[in-house]
Amino acid sequence: MNHLLMKADSKPYIMLAGEVHNSSSSSLEFMEEIWQKAVRLNMNTLLLPITWELLEPEEGKFDFTLTDGLIAQARRYHMHIVFLWFGAWKNAQCYYAPEWVKCNPERFWRAEVQKGKRKVNLEQFYGMPYTTLSAYCEETVKADSRAFAMLMRHLREMDEKEQTVAAVQVENEPGLQGAAREHSAYADDLFEKEVPRSFAAYMKENTKSMSADVKAAVENGRDCGTWEEVFTTAAAEIFHAYSVSGYIEQVAAAGKKEYDLPMTVNAWLDKGQEPGMFPSGGPVARMMEVWKYRAPHIDIYAPDIYVQNFCDVCDEYTKLGNPLFIPETAVHSHAAPRLVYVIGHYHAVGFAPFGFEDMGEPFSASASYLFGVDTSDPLLSLPQDTEEYAWYGHTIKSMMELLTSRYGTEGLQAVISERPGQDTMLFGRFGFKVIMAAPFIPRQDGVCLALQNGADEFFLIANGCMIAPFSTDMHKPNVDILSLEEGEFRDGKWVSGRRLNGDEAANMRYDKPTLLKIKLFAYQ
Repeated sequence: MNHLLMKADSKPYIMLAGEVHNSSSSSLEFMEEIWQKAVRLNMNTLLLPITWELLEPEEGKFDFTLTDGLIAQARRYHMHIVFLWFGAWKNAQCYYAPEWVKCNPERFWRAEVQKGKRKVNLEQFYGMPYTTLSAYCEETVKADSRAFAMLMRHLREMDEKEQTVAAVQVENEPGLQGAAREHSAYADDLFEKEVPRSFAAYMKENTKSMSADVKAAVENGRDCGTWEEVFTTAAAEIFHAYSVSGYIEQVAAAGKKEYDLPMTVNAWLDKGQEPGMFPSGGPVARMMEVWKYRAPHIDIYAPDIYVQNFCDVCDEYTKLGNPLFIPETAVHSHAAPRLVYVIGHYHAVGFAPFGFEDMGEPFSASASYLFGVDTSDPLLSLPQDTEEYAWYGHTIKSMMELLTSRYGTEGLQAVISERPGQDTMLFGRFGFKVIMAAPFIPRQDGVCLALQNGADEFFLIANGCMIAPFSTDMHKPNVDILSLEEGEFRDGKWVSGRRLNGDEAANMRYDKPTLLKIKLFAYQ
C-alpha cells in the first residue's frame, strides 16, 4: 500500500476531516457556524464543494469570490481544505454544470441511457427523472477542463505559499446511472470498434488483482477485437470505465499542469449490484485496474462508504498501491472507532464523515436511507457522540508527528469490534490480545490502536475493550507490566496522569476513550 500523506507547514499530517452537505459551502455566512463545529470536533480539514455553475456563471468569465472567501475562513480557523470540483458530474448527474452548458444540449451532449433518450426515469430510485452529460462529448470535456485549470491556477497564485488547500477531488461520484454504458450512436460505434491493443494487453497482464467476475471475463476474452470480444461479460462496464476515466484524466491533467496538488476521485460503491444500479464507469474497486491505466494524474481512488461491510471496502481500496482515503461515510456511532481503526490499521490519508455538521443530531428519514441504518446493528441507527469524536480528534492531533512517523511500518496497528476474528497485534517480542465481545464489556463499538515507542514501550488508544499483553518469545513466555499510565500529549510531549496499578493494571478494561502508556517485561 502506498502511504501518501498530505502536508501542513511542510510536515505530513493525517486529515481528520469532515465533508459538508452539498449546499453548505455556497454561502460564506452559512459556513461560519460549520467551521466552529469543525473546531469543536478537533477536525483539521474540511471537504468543500466548488461548483462549476458558480465559478463560471458565464462562459469564459470566472468568479473566485467564494473560493477566496472559503480559503480565508479556513486560515482564520487554522484549518485545511480539500476542494471538491463539482463540474460535469455530481453523483453521476449534471446538477452543477452552468446554465450555458445545460441550455445547449446540441453542443454539450446529454448521455443517452436508452437509445434516443436524453432523459429517463430510474426505476431503482422510485421513478426519479435522470439526465447527465455525456462522457464522449469533446466540447464538454474541453469546457470542464478549462474551468478546472483556471481554478487550479488561481489556487496556485493565492495559496501555494500557505498551502491551505491540501488536495482537490475531480468531479464527484462520476459514471452513468440506469445502464452499463451510453447508447448513443456515437457510443455504439466506439463500442463496436477494436479495443486499443495496449489497453487490452494491460488488462490481460493485470488480472491477478481483479475481482473474480471481472478476471474471468477478461481471461475468457480474445487478445484483440471489439470490446465484447476482448472483455466478454464485463465489456460494457469496462468500456464505460475506460471512457469516464479518460474524461477525468483530461480534466485532472489540465489542473495539474497549473498546480500540482494531490488529486482524488471518489466512488459510489457497487454493493454487488449490476452496473447502472450504481454509476457505471466510476472508480469502483472492480474497475480500479481500468482507472489506473487510463487516469495516471489521479493520485487516490476513494470510496464513499455507507455500507455495513466497512472494513471489506477498505481492503478493496488498498489494492494496487492505492492509499486509503475515505471522503464520505456515515455519522452514526461507528464513525469514531472507524476513524481510529483506519489510521492504525490502514495508515489512512484521511477520514471524513459526510454532512458532519449534523453529527450528534437525530437522523432524518433521508439520512437513515443514505446511511443504511435499518439494520440489525443498533449502533448504525444511533448518531455519533460528538464529545467522544472530539476526544479522538484531539488525541490524534496531539500525537500527529508520532503517528505519521510510524506510517508504512508494523509499529502502528489497530483492531476493531467490526472484525471479531482479528483481535491480536504483534510487535516483535510483545503482542496484545484485545477482547471486545464479552459480558463485562458493555459497549459494542470497541477499538484499540497500538503504537510501538521502543522495544518494550507502547502507546495505546483504547475504548470498549479489554487488553491482555503477552510475550511472543518462547524462551521468555511470561509478561509483567512494569508501568501503566493514563495521560496525554501536550506540545508533542507525554504528560502522565494517573499511575495505574493493582486492580487497574490487572484488569485493563476501558469503557470510555483512554490514552495509555505501557512498558512491558518478558521473563522465563
